[in-house]
Amino acid sequence: MLENLFCEIAFGTTQHRCEPRSYLLGVGGPHPEGYHLEQISACIAPSVTTVKPAGEKLISVVSGCFNEEENVRECYEQVKKVFQEIGRYRYEHLFIDNASKDKTVAILREIAAKDKNVKVIVNARNFGHIRSPHHAMVNARGDAVISVVSDLQDPPELIKEFIKKWEEGYLVVIAVKADSDESPLFFAIRKLYYEIVSRLAEIDLNKNATGFGLYDRRFVDILNEIDDPYPYFRGLVSEIGFPIAKIPYHQPARRRGITSNNFYRLYDMAMLGITNHSKVPLRLATMVGFAVSFLSLCVAVGYLVFKLLYWDKFSLGLAPLEIGLFFFGSVQLFFIGILGEYIGAIHTQVQKRPHVVELERINFDKESL
Repeated sequence: MLENLFCEIAFGTTQHRCEPRSYLLGVGGPHPEGYHLEQISACIAPSVTTVKPAGEKLISVVSGCFNEEENVRECYEQVKKVFQEIGRYRYEHLFIDNASKDKTVAILREIAAKDKNVKVIVNARNFGHIRSPHHAMVNARGDAVISVVSDLQDPPELIKEFIKKWEEGYLVVIAVKADSDESPLFFAIRKLYYEIVSRLAEIDLNKNATGFGLYDRRFVDILNEIDDPYPYFRGLVSEIGFPIAKIPYHQPARRRGITSNNFYRLYDMAMLGITNHSKVPLRLATMVGFAVSFLSLCVAVGYLVFKLLYWDKFSLGLAPLEIGLFFFGSVQLFFIGILGEYIGAIHTQVQKRPHVVELERINFDKESL
C-alpha cells in the first residue's frame, strides 16, 4: 500500500501508525490510491505544525441580548478591560440582539461606531434564547470563542481563567455554578433538574453549567457541522466529547433590568435537554404500562376471589372504579404528554428552519457577510 511505502521511507518501518488526517488538515484532491497529498506529508513529518503566536490569535466574545439597555454598555466595558489587562490577544466582541423593544440596538450602534472590535447582529424577530446565541457562536471568527451573557450574571473577569486553561491545552473550558445569589428555592430546583437530566441522559452532562465558558476553534467548527435547527448547547458540549476544564464560580444576581426567562422558557429548555439526550421516558412509559397492567390484573383477581368467598358481605361499590378510572387516565395523559414532547422535537428537526434570520450586521467586513 502507498501508506506503508511512505511510512517506511519516513520512519524505516511500516509499524509506525500512519493515519489519514484530512479532517484536521482540511483540503487536498484525492490521490489515486485514496490518500490525500496532505495526509502523506502529515504522515512523513507529523511533528511539523503551524502554531500562531499569541499576538496573532483572535478571541471572540459572544453575548446574546434582549431588552438589555441597562447592561450592554457595562458588559462591553468589562470585557474590554479584561482584554486590555491580558494584552497578548486580539479580540472581538459580538453582540446578537433578539429584536429588542428598548434602546439596546441604539446603544450597540453607538458602541460599534466608536470601537471596531465590537460587532453586532440584529435579528429580524425574537428567535429565542436557544437559537440566537448558537447562531452568534458559529458566526464568530476567533481561534477561541467565549460565551458571556449580557446581563453580567456571567462575570467577565473569569475570561482570564478560561484563557489560562486554554493555553494549557484544553479545547473546552466551562464555568460551573458552585452557588448563586438567586433565590435558594430556585437554585435548588435547578440543581435537582441537572441531577435528574444527568441520570436520564445517555452521556455525562455537566451539572450546573449554563454554557458560560471558552470553546476552541476546533469545537466551534464541529458545532457548525451539526445540522440541528434547535440545538441544546449544554448537551452538545458533552456530546462532542473533548476534555473539559471546569472552573467553579459564584453567580451574582442580576444588577439591573428584568430577566426575560419565564416558566415556559425554562420548561422548554428542560424538556429539550431530556428529549435530545435520553430515551428513558419513552421506555419508562412501556415499563409502567406493563406494571400497571399487572397490578390491574392482580386487583381484578383479588376482587373476584373476595366476591366468591364473601358473596353477601363484600360489596364492590363505585369508589374503586372511579379511583381506578382517574388513576389510569392520569397515567395515560402523562405519557401521552411525554410522547408529544418527542414528536414535537422531531417536528422541529424535520422543518430545517434557520437558527435566525438576520435583519442587519454592523462592523462586519465584506468577507463575513
